[in-house]
Amino acid sequence: MLSHTAINDALDALPTSLLSRSGSIFYTGRAAFKAPSQLYILGLNPGGDPVAQAEDTIGTDRQRFLEGPASWSAYADESWAGAAPGTLGIQPRVLHLLAALGLNPRTVPASNILFARSATEAALAKEKIDLLRACWPVQKAVIDTLGVQIVLCFGGTAGKWVRDALGAHALIDTYVENNARRWTSEAHRALDGRVVVSLTHPGRANWCNPASDPTALVARVLAASGVAQRPRAARSG
Repeated sequence: MLSHTAINDALDALPTSLLSRSGSIFYTGRAAFKAPSQLYILGLNPGGDPVAQAEDTIGTDRQRFLEGPASWSAYADESWAGAAPGTLGIQPRVLHLLAALGLNPRTVPASNILFARSATEAALAKEKIDLLRACWPVQKAVIDTLGVQIVLCFGGTAGKWVRDALGAHALIDTYVENNARRWTSEAHRALDGRVVVSLTHPGRANWCNPASDPTALVARVLAASGVAQRPRAARSG
């Protein structure tokens, strides 16, 4: 088992001003951060309403991670807006992808590059860079501590930031949707071998639809690292 020391130190170093804001840090419990992991999932930031969810602060979420259930996934176990766990928004789409890859959502570490909640990306535009700099030490601690080789990013903004942070600029694979809009997902490799996979955002692209499902791209990257099972048909939800 790995020590949580480096990750805990990074969590302890988060600015006090950030801890009081509406938001969250990790989307999986401590069990996902206890052993080496080839894969790390990173979205952009928590969605929702920072006013209505003002009491759901980054600070309280940090305590939940440290003291709450060790085996837990926000995608599988959390009720969003009163819906059944795993059924709302991006939840079924993320669960579809993980199930098709033969991965357990409770054992794959997951987070966002920004911890502050907003209804849209534009709402954080003025402070995005400052928030990225404040939150990245936590992500770096996770990547280094767990030996992460593949960072799976939701959307272009998250993907670009992580590619720049890790120096992953060599395009190695792509997936183009089989529909009229032809949105593209990409995989880039860094000189040290780590790969950043920038997927269409599951809040906009329905990964459960075969015409817009990027699972095959992720499977190829995982297979190249020797850690993935062959993708199989999966039920969402």
